Amino acid sequence: MSETDTIPARGRVGIMLPRDLPVRDVLPYARRAEELGFDQVWVVEDLGWRGGLAQAGPVLASTTSITVGIGIMPAGARNVCFAAMELATLAQLYPGRLIAGIGHGMPDWMRQAGAWPTSPLTLIKEYTTALRLLMRGEPGPAGGRYVRCEGVVITETPGIVPPVVLGVRGPKSQAAAGEVADGLLLAEPAAPAYIASSLRHLGSISDASAPEVVTYDAAAVDDDEDAALARVRDGLTAIGEPAWAAHIDPLPFAARLREHRAACADARQFAQTMPAAWVRQLSIAGTPDQAREAITARHAAGATSVVLTPTGPDALASLDSLARVLDPRP
Repeated sequence: MSETDTIPARGRVGIMLPRDLPVRDVLPYARRAEELGFDQVWVVEDLGWRGGLAQAGPVLASTTSITVGIGIMPAGARNVCFAAMELATLAQLYPGRLIAGIGHGMPDWMRQAGAWPTSPLTLIKEYTTALRLLMRGEPGPAGGRYVRCEGVVITETPGIVPPVVLGVRGPKSQAAAGEVADGLLLAEPAAPAYIASSLRHLGSISDASAPEVVTYDAAAVDDDEDAALARVRDGLTAIGEPAWAAHIDPLPFAARLREHRAACADARQFAQTMPAAWVRQLSIAGTPDQAREAITARHAAGATSVVLTPTGPDALASLDSLARVLDPRP
């Protein structure tokens, strides 16, 4: 990492901009997140919804200081030269306020788009290496298996190069993040045991700086703990499926959770009948004090940024209730 790169922020709390938020609410939501004191707002790039870069620009322009994260841009979706130009331009215009998340993309989505490679690991390593070099104004590396940008130089580069974090689950991909990226983005659920396990895979960042470790979790805050737990369950429907095994395996109740999923007719029944103790560990939910304790536990496990994903029908109302976890912060 160059001397001008940002130092990873410790103990940050961010908020997710929901992918299904009505378009009229997108910028008011981002402005409200900043007013409430959140450190970061993360925009989502899921196939069929909204583009990450297209959201990040207006969100940066409509706010003044909040950091904007893009989570995540699939490596197979964009030519790395043009992705680097877009990110470098945003980072020039809004110095120190951008984090770029890169991932494999969901395999089914990427296959639909005709962009799933034979070796996703090779692609993401080549892509991330080239992206970081290009954003620093250095020549693109020699051609690889998938990425070819040898000799390309971006002349308009930012003074503060945005960190690049890999949104990946598998141990080989997380190890690659330690080799070629600035850190990890861990999708929900990111219980402390999963964070610790992922950091063991990550190892040491190649540039010898402390890694960024961004975590996502479904979240709900209410003075009534039971009401918060009931609301957050809808954000946990998918976690019993095989794709989430890496998140579940480090937990002491992993085997029982799988047995519970197998006994349920569908994912909704699974989430709605899950023991409350599991819900507490797999989300950030409960009273404001309980939610703060869950955030603190994730920071203690190694997260530098804990990002809350609001649950419930009214995202703007959820935003205000989730901000109660920030009240005691200096």
